[in-house]
Amino acid sequence: MVDSIFLALSVLTIGCAIASLEIRSLIYGSIALMLTLSGIAGFFLLLDAPFVAMFQLSVYVGSIAVLILFTVMLVRRELIFNKIEDTRRRYAGIGLMIIVMLGIGTIIIGSGLKSMDTNAPSVDYKKIGEDFLTYYSPALIVMALILTSSVIGALTLAKREDVTSDQRAN
Repeated sequence: MVDSIFLALSVLTIGCAIASLEIRSLIYGSIALMLTLSGIAGFFLLLDAPFVAMFQLSVYVGSIAVLILFTVMLVRRELIFNKIEDTRRRYAGIGLMIIVMLGIGTIIIGSGLKSMDTNAPSVDYKKIGEDFLTYYSPALIVMALILTSSVIGALTLAKREDVTSDQRAN
């Protein structure tokens, strides 16, 4: 049973990740990104880490992906879709990606992670969860209210109607 759930989550996550990169519509690409991040949260649930899964859903799906979605919705469509693809830009992007990946690989290899030894006590995740729900709950509520008001403001701005030249003349 767990294997079939893992396989389904893998297909969902990888398929939506590819879709978020390849779909030309930015709205649908953002939705595919949300589904990708939700699939990753499903992997955390399979690993018996519900705290990390809920954190993944609340932070990445709930705030960052929604922020990307509303940013895309607020930007004028003409500014997004009138760009012509340039092959030089594509090759420059590929070259930059290779340079960044080589740099990250060099940093990881030279960091000495294999020789690292620690005797630190393990982290008690129940204590972290209790702190979030007791001591930090007012701050979390305020952040949720701020996020909600920003979403309402984004919806209000996205609802506006552009005035055409015929309507200005009247």
